[in-house]
Amino acid sequence: MSVLAPEAVDLLDPELYATGDPYPVWRWMRDHDPVRRHGETDHPAFWSVTRYDDVRTVYNDARVFSSAQGILLRPLAHGKDPGGGRTLALTDPPHHKALRSLVADWFTTRSVRALEDAMRAAVRQVVARAVELGECDFVTDIAARLPLYVICRLMGVPDHEQEMLFALTSKAFGAGDAQVRSIAHQEIMAYFVELMYRRMDRPEDDLVSALVNGEVDGKLLSEEDILLNCDNLLVGGTENVRLAVSGGMATFLDHPADWERLRADRGLMPSAVEEVLRWTSSATHIMRTVTEPVTLRDRLLEAGDKVVLWTPSANRDERHFADPDVFDIARRPNRHLALGSGEHFCLGAMMTRTEMRILFTELLDSVRRVERTGPEVPLRSIVVNGLESLPVRITAA
Repeated sequence: MSVLAPEAVDLLDPELYATGDPYPVWRWMRDHDPVRRHGETDHPAFWSVTRYDDVRTVYNDARVFSSAQGILLRPLAHGKDPGGGRTLALTDPPHHKALRSLVADWFTTRSVRALEDAMRAAVRQVVARAVELGECDFVTDIAARLPLYVICRLMGVPDHEQEMLFALTSKAFGAGDAQVRSIAHQEIMAYFVELMYRRMDRPEDDLVSALVNGEVDGKLLSEEDILLNCDNLLVGGTENVRLAVSGGMATFLDHPADWERLRADRGLMPSAVEEVLRWTSSATHIMRTVTEPVTLRDRLLEAGDKVVLWTPSANRDERHFADPDVFDIARRPNRHLALGSGEHFCLGAMMTRTEMRILFTELLDSVRRVERTGPEVPLRSIVVNGLESLPVRITAA
């Protein structure tokens, strides 16, 4: 089967990810032009990087490949990312390390283990509600709820305000309409302004208090920096799990024998979680900016050049993964890049894996059958790879 070269496909067209199939295009690029120059359009010019080894090289060299000027492609008309040089995701060492140290204690193995019972109880409530409904949207009614509950708990959002924040995040991260997403995001930021001022008056043992009272380079963070980092933590704490679990469930519905295999052998759960992460690869692209001339393969990249890492392509690279287009819940080793690598390896990686394990385990324990009641709806996005909606019927065990 012939595959169209990238000249005939717009990698920045959201419809490609909503209704098309970018994987054959990425495969062509890996084989024929793994570090490929894309000219300026309404987005800046950039280099596309599609092979696993090259993506890992860029991730692991934070000095030459900077995050501080933004990690996502933005239309030129939108200007610079306001979080550049100020948030966990958009800073370079040593500032990144200092900022990360303010919140790192909440994501240690000990902290995650201390939350497991609460996570399990939250999931049981979510699953029981879904069973009672009979038909639901797996994305919003199940996959989105646990990670939001966890990050709200860590950030100090009171229980009685979580449902309001859940409604807003469902619109901000999952709505198909850009205006709806934008308005919801503004309301989320307004909420965190209020919470920030509460914690200034009365600090508690939570992430927002840590940002309000923590010092970086001997100085308190500005109010704007606090809010930008609240937003960064909320997105980072919810997106990966929501997209991975819902995409994973859709994949298990396509491969029911694998779901039953996992039901029969829970020892496969760790490798199944890793395979779901590899398979779904929720970050469609991550960007870096070159700080000094560097050669990547046979291409000379100049200071100021944008480099776009196509994570799903790296995680399907035939040079690194045997049978990469096969979903294999027993795959070992599985050194995917779904959670990044190097300085910016996902701060909440342990939390993400634990939430996924608990969600899948509780579904296997308490649900006899999950079946589609309608077509899934992929997100129309060049930023994240996943589902906007997955309508299902859930039958109790």
